[in-house]
Amino acid sequence: MSTQSEPLPFKCIGIVGAGNMGSNMAFAFSDIGLDVSIWDVNHKNVDEVIEGAKEENYKGKISGFYKIDDFTKSLDGRDDRKLFIFSITHGAPADKVLGAIKDSLSPGDIILDGGNENYRRTERRQKECADLGVVWIGMGVSGGYQAARRGPSLSPGGDAKALELVMPLLERYAAKDSKTGKPCVTRIGPAGSGHFVKMMHNGIEGGMLSTLAEAWSILHYGLGLNYDEIGDIFDKWNHEGELRNNYLLEIAVDMLHTKKSDRYVLDEVLDKVVQDDDNTEGTPFWSIMDSAARHVSAPSLATAHYLRVASGNRAERVESAKKLQLPSPRVIEGIQDRKAFIETLRRAVYCTFLASFCQGLELIARASQDEGWDIDLGKCLQIWRAGCIIRSEAIADLLQPALAGATRLTNLKSVDKIAQELHKNFPSLKELVIQATVYDQYIPSVSATLEYLKYVGGTALPTKFMEGQMDFFGAHSYDRPGVEGEDPGPVRKGPHHYEWRPA
Repeated sequence: MSTQSEPLPFKCIGIVGAGNMGSNMAFAFSDIGLDVSIWDVNHKNVDEVIEGAKEENYKGKISGFYKIDDFTKSLDGRDDRKLFIFSITHGAPADKVLGAIKDSLSPGDIILDGGNENYRRTERRQKECADLGVVWIGMGVSGGYQAARRGPSLSPGGDAKALELVMPLLERYAAKDSKTGKPCVTRIGPAGSGHFVKMMHNGIEGGMLSTLAEAWSILHYGLGLNYDEIGDIFDKWNHEGELRNNYLLEIAVDMLHTKKSDRYVLDEVLDKVVQDDDNTEGTPFWSIMDSAARHVSAPSLATAHYLRVASGNRAERVESAKKLQLPSPRVIEGIQDRKAFIETLRRAVYCTFLASFCQGLELIARASQDEGWDIDLGKCLQIWRAGCIIRSEAIADLLQPALAGATRLTNLKSVDKIAQELHKNFPSLKELVIQATVYDQYIPSVSATLEYLKYVGGTALPTKFMEGQMDFFGAHSYDRPGVEGEDPGPVRKGPHHYEWRPA
């Protein structure tokens, strides 16, 4: 592990993209001691970085460029190889920039793609760059623009030798675990594994975001609590028990207490998430598509995503509301012990958070197995201990020791400590879903988690009836209960078919 006193392996770095993330990366790397060259297609963004650099005395020099050729030339001869970080929108923009700088690249140069990119595109670019002797590393950067300045969680994946060269720099830059001081970065694995892990971080994030929004709604509309009261409850949750040191709770407290001109800022926010509808955010969608493609059940994450998708088109919702005439969330009546109800809600939130982690990590394990990536799930928990949106200390304390060294564990519910926690909090989850349903509260992720635990831990599913019908109309064949080799048996088509009705 690199220390602050050790010399850095690079003297300079080129950053492509001067938006919120790229500009804060520029300040951070300059603060570490690197000279930073930065380019953006938008000249105004470059100007703002240069102006921002004047306000503080950074160790390294920050130089802005309007022409991409001048930008790449500024790195020539400074180090044994040029090092770039891309911090731009996924898809075509990265391809366009790569095409523009190709002729300026030399064998040995390294490009770190710090955008939220699809891991298959990352692998395509890795092959494209390999033909030039250049290394393309897909590197997830978690934590948002604030963490980009103060230290994010990083998940780089790609060529092992190139990663060995850049790891001392990334360790210096990354967030540090407050418990151990360890940097929240590790070499995830080869190929597109780094961006895959970041994709699943964002999938888990989606489940957690929805769950906390659902909890807020229940407290506000179901119990009639004001924002300050809810902020105090979330603050307590964040300081003790199974939800302690949770980033989303931490920022929720600030958000709920923030006013502007005697009005809560939250009251200015419309219930409309558009990042999925306008395709500026791809990772939650990709994670759900990949869960279906790899046959990993992830309903807590999926329902959270579909809530966001539905919220984005408010015009359609307004129209539907007029036609459907469904009840809005109502005050939950008959609660004799409000403190006990809030504790039930806390446990349900924790259970859903934990289930979201299980679903995301199981998909990472399945992909690691399918692709031969050999991803250590315990190391994923380590890099999520600081600098990222899904930071949740108690959950990491539970999962990390249990998953240390695990690379093929595709069923986290088989781990005793994890199963015990889900079992212990299941009654609270069930009670909350019942109460919330009666009073028309919005609980997509929480209710999906209840059903998830029931069916992934169930041995008498209604799919018996479904399998019979599929054999009836499609001759799909089935396994028989209690027959060795069939029950439980491998995941493959059964050997039996019955002619329920002659053709």
